[in-house]
Amino acid sequence: MSRPSKRRGALIGMMLCVVAGTAQPAIASTAAHPSQRTPVSRPSPVQATEQGVARSLASSLRDPRWRERVRTAALGAARDVDLQNLAATAGNPAGKELGTSVAAANRRILTLKGLPASTGPLLRVRLAAPAMRPRLSTGVTPWVAVAAADDDAKTLTAYDARGHVHAVNTSRTPERPLYILDVDVSKAHRAGLAVVREALAGKGLAAPGNGSANTSAAGGWWATKVTAVEVKDDEEPWFKGAAEMFSLVTGFGPDGKARVDSVDMPYLGYDGTIYHPNQILVNWSNYKYDLADVVMMEDDDGTNYKALAQALTTALLTVTDQGAYIPLVNAVLSAMPDSWFTDDPDYVESWYTLSRNSTGRIDGASGNGWMTVEPYFVQQF
Repeated sequence: MSRPSKRRGALIGMMLCVVAGTAQPAIASTAAHPSQRTPVSRPSPVQATEQGVARSLASSLRDPRWRERVRTAALGAARDVDLQNLAATAGNPAGKELGTSVAAANRRILTLKGLPASTGPLLRVRLAAPAMRPRLSTGVTPWVAVAAADDDAKTLTAYDARGHVHAVNTSRTPERPLYILDVDVSKAHRAGLAVVREALAGKGLAAPGNGSANTSAAGGWWATKVTAVEVKDDEEPWFKGAAEMFSLVTGFGPDGKARVDSVDMPYLGYDGTIYHPNQILVNWSNYKYDLADVVMMEDDDGTNYKALAQALTTALLTVTDQGAYIPLVNAVLSAMPDSWFTDDPDYVESWYTLSRNSTGRIDGASGNGWMTVEPYFVQQF
């Protein structure tokens, strides 16, 4: 098994499931397939905001009481620590001052990601690697860095308590303890899916809620179930965590309108790992035709869910049912900004021409993943 992988792009976390088939598309698209797009380095406003917080956190560690509070929290946490909550409950000026800065940064990040204020605090801090625990326990003042957006980053920019900047080599775990500042992608992902679902439902492109079942289907409904899935990604360095993926299943609903159903895949966190979710991917009672495509993508701290929902609705509202199945995958992918396919690619994999009777292993078009599927009848009681 490879080490933890987190392909950070504007959506790895996610899967777009887009219905397509053998009919000729009514909409021509000249956009390059995501796997063929040339990566371009573009700074993320979310990353810039995180860098500011990282500098402030590093500076605050000059206060011994606050430094000890952060150290205790980092050593005692199973994963990461809610930085805003930690600072808000601090009893010393350094922590309280940092808390004000973190709260302001969180509001900006929520806006940049298209998330409501009700999402709550997103900024988290963690010790970069378990191997650093002994030195942190001895009282060495850590540096602070932001998790790199680019999986192939050679260095991380780290800040010390005196405001100095250091380049940390990512090819090996550094000896000095390092705090990694990051967005809680799992929390943002859940809130973001709700934003997407609400926006699509508002345009008549999805059912309210998770849209996974058509309860009007008499006696039950046929589904396609994923029995195994694996994503083959490059092994990532020590500073990365688990991915957040979801799917959007897209096709024409029984009313002839384009439809999108989102399917969360929280288990699909690491590359090189075979998962056996037995998860329903497609509910065929939601669709008029018997074909579907799957486009797998990933979520990260730069994803703007409002922009995602707008791109999807803009693309799909222009497509009309012409009495035969029309592939929608090109319309969806070409509507997405190039920035979602650059740096660490958001696009992960595609599967085409999935039907209700599809059975067995199906390899992705890009060779980066596979899944096994089978028809499954969901009985109503």
